[in-house]
Amino acid sequence: MNNFKSHFWYTKSQRNGILFLIAVIIVLQLIYVFVDFSSNDKEEINSTEIAAFEKEIDSLRKIEIKKRKPKIFPFNPNFITDYKGYQLGMSIEEIDRLHKFRKGNTYVNSAKEFQKVTKVSDSLLNKISPYFKFPDWVSKKKTKFSELKSNTKKETEITTNDINLATQEDFKTINGVGVKLSERIIKYRSKLKGFVFEDQLNEIWGLEDEVVKRILKVFTIQSTPKIDKINVNTATFKEVLSNPYIDYDLCKKIFDYRDEVAELQNISELRNIKDFPQNKYHRIVLYLKAE
Repeated sequence: MNNFKSHFWYTKSQRNGILFLIAVIIVLQLIYVFVDFSSNDKEEINSTEIAAFEKEIDSLRKIEIKKRKPKIFPFNPNFITDYKGYQLGMSIEEIDRLHKFRKGNTYVNSAKEFQKVTKVSDSLLNKISPYFKFPDWVSKKKTKFSELKSNTKKETEITTNDINLATQEDFKTINGVGVKLSERIIKYRSKLKGFVFEDQLNEIWGLEDEVVKRILKVFTIQSTPKIDKINVNTATFKEVLSNPYIDYDLCKKIFDYRDEVAELQNISELRNIKDFPQNKYHRIVLYLKAE
């Protein structure tokens, strides 16, 4: 039996209704296919807020990385293991040299001897040597040797008492200053363009406080060095980085601050930089100006 009825069975109004419903469905399908319903309004993003947010994330990441670094405790460098050497940043060759030296039942008794045996770089030695802990008898032996050395005198005459004009031979007349230290004093003086503060001698690696006191008893700052200051507003990155008291990170912060304020009106504005080394300000501005 045929259950389907002809559409002519419906009344005229019913047929019109069905045709209208079909037309509406077709129109809606066409609108759905061809009309773009996406919004043209774009959300404006504040680049300054994003930059601040990214900066905060970077700072938190640095803090987390710093926390993860293993803390170094005082240790005797004669008993550095392979793993300990790796933690300290030593290469395999440097560790092997120390182990080979120790096989002869010999010991290093100072940071200088450690460097001589392992041939580590000055930068690494400066980083780890403060944690060196030698036996008490080694320290006592050094003290007795220093006392004996301080009682000896050199009869060589000096050419000047001006620390900025003294020669390498002049510095060698001081007890505790040999060829290496006198060379370092001359090189560091050249790097600074001359000593302005007496305590700048304490910045020389390997120069002990007692030796510095002996030097200053003989040599004083009598002539002020002539330093051509660099204009921080027009200087290049390399020129500012040449400042003996500015490292790469500080130099970058100075340039970021300069870009932010457009121009420094006064050199003292450097103090406004975040994490600026305030204790080095008077040394840094010896070589910089703001014009």
